[in-house]
Amino acid sequence: MSKVTISFVLNGNKLTAQVEPDMRLVDFLREDLGLTGTKIGCGEGDCGACTVIINGETANSCLVLAPQVDGKKVVTIEGLGDYEHIHPLQQAFLEEGAVQCGFCTPGMIMSAKALLDKNPHPEREEIIREISGNLCRCTGYAKIANAIEKVANHSKE
Repeated sequence: MSKVTISFVLNGNKLTAQVEPDMRLVDFLREDLGLTGTKIGCGEGDCGACTVIINGETANSCLVLAPQVDGKKVVTIEGLGDYEHIHPLQQAFLEEGAVQCGFCTPGMIMSAKALLDKNPHPEREEIIREISGNLCRCTGYAKIANAIEKVANHSKE
């Protein structure tokens, strides 16, 4: 199979790459680009561990082929912050104890970011609905929802 050229914006940086036409976005991010924050969970779009934001909408990157992001804007967990510049959602997850094993955390944070980008002040019910596609086997969802609410409430001030 011959490779295809894709050009897109990844975490604010323009990128051009050659990919196999049947390569999943999650594999491209992790294997070719070394962005391992996006996790591979079920590989079937059920768990949300691989959630990224494409053109402002959440997507399970295990269900997206890399060529499908040609011409689009993609944000991964690495695009939110690092050790020196932590994103408010990352900080709130730490402060609220919303992480245990951490496997679901990147996907949860990306879903929360997409929600807060659209609605900076969601009600708790909307928060729960928006993260319902992300499975967590360790914390339950109360602390995760609390962390997202904390950021939403802080942005009201």
